Amino acid sequence: MVKKVYYIKGFDCGACAKKAEAHLAKREEIESVNLDFSGDRLYITYKEIELSPQQVKEIIAEVEEDELEFYLIDNKVIKKKYYINGFDCAACAKKAEGHLNKAEGICECNIDFSTDSLYVTYEGKVKSVDEIKKIIKEVESDEITISEILEKKEKPKLFTKDLWILVARIAFTVLVMILSRTVFHSDEFFWVNFALYLVSVFVIAYDIFYKLFLHIKNGQNPIDEYLLITLASIGAFVVATVTHSSHDFMESTMVAMFWQVGQVVEHYATNKSKNSISEAVSLRVEKANKVVGDDVLEVSPEELAVGDVVVVTVGEAIPVDGVVSKGNGLVDVSSLTGEFVPISVKEDSEVFSGCLVKEGTLYIKVSKEYKDSTVSKILELISNSGEKKSKADRFVTKFARWYTPIVLGVSILVAIIGGLITNNWSDWVILGLKMLVVACPCAIVISVPLAYFSGIGLASKHGIVIKGASYLDELYALQKVIADKTGTLTKGVFKITKVVAEDSEEELLNVLTSIEKLSTHPIGNAIKNFEFAGKKDIKLENIEVIAGKGMKAKLGNEVVLAGNASLLRSHEVEFYESSESGAVVYCSIGKRFLGYVIVSDEIKEETKLFAKLLRKAGIDLILLTGDKESNARDFAHDVGILEYHSELLPNEKVKILEDKLSDGYHVGFAGDGINDAASIRMASVGFAMGGIGSDVAVENADVVIMNDNPVKVYDSIKIARIARHVSMFNLVFAILVKFSIEVLAFIFNLLGNPGAIPMWLAVLADTGLTVLLVVNSLLILYRKIKH
Repeated sequence: MVKKVYYIKGFDCGACAKKAEAHLAKREEIESVNLDFSGDRLYITYKEIELSPQQVKEIIAEVEEDELEFYLIDNKVIKKKYYINGFDCAACAKKAEGHLNKAEGICECNIDFSTDSLYVTYEGKVKSVDEIKKIIKEVESDEITISEILEKKEKPKLFTKDLWILVARIAFTVLVMILSRTVFHSDEFFWVNFALYLVSVFVIAYDIFYKLFLHIKNGQNPIDEYLLITLASIGAFVVATVTHSSHDFMESTMVAMFWQVGQVVEHYATNKSKNSISEAVSLRVEKANKVVGDDVLEVSPEELAVGDVVVVTVGEAIPVDGVVSKGNGLVDVSSLTGEFVPISVKEDSEVFSGCLVKEGTLYIKVSKEYKDSTVSKILELISNSGEKKSKADRFVTKFARWYTPIVLGVSILVAIIGGLITNNWSDWVILGLKMLVVACPCAIVISVPLAYFSGIGLASKHGIVIKGASYLDELYALQKVIADKTGTLTKGVFKITKVVAEDSEEELLNVLTSIEKLSTHPIGNAIKNFEFAGKKDIKLENIEVIAGKGMKAKLGNEVVLAGNASLLRSHEVEFYESSESGAVVYCSIGKRFLGYVIVSDEIKEETKLFAKLLRKAGIDLILLTGDKESNARDFAHDVGILEYHSELLPNEKVKILEDKLSDGYHVGFAGDGINDAASIRMASVGFAMGGIGSDVAVENADVVIMNDNPVKVYDSIKIARIARHVSMFNLVFAILVKFSIEVLAFIFNLLGNPGAIPMWLAVLADTGLTVLLVVNSLLILYRKIKH
């Protein structure tokens, strides 16, 4: 028997994963199968014959319609990211991506045209940059630039040299049109116009013709926008020559000219969007002032080591994470959290990279190297967010693959059938050419993925890191959000508010502070740090944590307990139970009850608004807590939460989440990123609260809230809805406009009025629409999130 482990991700819910698991188990080749939905792992034990990863994926596809990220896990699987540039449009990038995915040794490949990023997962040997270029060259004629150096990437220029040359070519074509309509407007200058337009067609469209030629020469699939524009432009010119019509010469030139105008505006808008998004997530600090003796040296943040001291003055950004060793002041953390109120820091305060010093001079002792600092991790998450594609993006890839060839076939059929029936070949050929122009899918292929990427950029401006476009889909689909109480909906800052002792208050407090000294729970921290007269450490042995109940230790031969009522009951200690509000911690030695303390937490100011906003958005908020039922009931009533579960052990919280997922719900889980790591990982969307500086939060969550404001969970859902609505609008609007233009052109042709839909309008239905929808996607970056 052979055991194999696969990485698998993309199921909508646990029930879908179970269905796929059961379907795989029916195969004769498989001895046993286990699909771990929460861990994104598929474990298969084969009898004798081993199935290939592709075969396994195809079997799962028989019962699962969503596209899954799937590959075999072994020591040879390596992920790499590259900077890639040079594609004329997103459609070209999609074509190259599809070809790379078929290459031997590549498990998965994604090209994010919006950020010039190429993500490749290799199975085995990593391919060199030249090898990747060679594979792309099989389907792409343009010169593509690929580099592994991503740290310092120059912003794309809004107007490049090539664009200025293209503007000059457009200007020449416009001049020819003006001359033909003024100086050479009469029929006697037909052959002059023929010569002028022949030159202008070559000037404006030579690069289009050349790329089509290269596609054919290299044996590539020529059915793309270059073929469509070439056929439309040359076809219109031939029709003009045969019909002896100078006006049709202009039509043929306008096809290519308007398309090139669209290219200029499209490139400008795309470069502008890339720059805007880069600025929205720009956190990187380029230099640091390192203190060496009495000198201050300017160094790169990457050169700093743990223990080094840097000085940061007003107006400068903190280069790496550290602790203030000297000085005090105000720090603007809005670049990470989205909150524009500066925070006060002093000696021993923890500070994070990417934050701006607004007041004072700070000497900071480095606690993390740059690569491990907050800014580095957040930049990596945002820059890699294009790797995980949305469902809409995946649909567009499939759509574009079939759309252009189908429309090409329909256009040819319309021209031939219409010409044969009416014997008016010129009008029907021109109609076919118009349909070809309208058919270009660039408006859809560019604007839909850009809407999702702009959503990620908008989220980052609000202190929310969404790890990929696919999670925007999950956020959009959320039906329920489960929230842990402590540290998520409350401030998580506990303090003892009441002490009730049976005999000695001092004994009670000393035992409690001693047994809780190893606790990591917020309540335990509040107790062990409590200051009182006569405080001393009692030497306890065998201190252990009883999950969901409290602490247990030994004092001589007697058992010491500190925890909730069930802990004392389980050890048959007689005590009286408090009904007061707050977390009650009881304490006993042997069978002797010492008393109890009440530890209280405060509700966050934003919690009630958070619950209200989710309710308004049609999303159920569910409270999970280990607190007693009366406290949970009062808390839920005060906040406005309808469903709550109390007195839960950690494994019981996970079980409730599993049940909701199994029922087919899309469920988010919001926790502190440490105690709730398992639930955050398992949920449809895991939210890590207070992610600033938290390695666990960044590692496990799908969405990292950079401060501890629960309203940001709602904001992320709102942003996902904005991105989804804009992308769907772009998709539907583009198809509607293109379809309408083609149907109207067909109807007017039947009615004998082919000029009602001129060729320039057909071109606008392609290039003009592309520019409009790209701008629409880009505007997401400037949207306001209203509460």
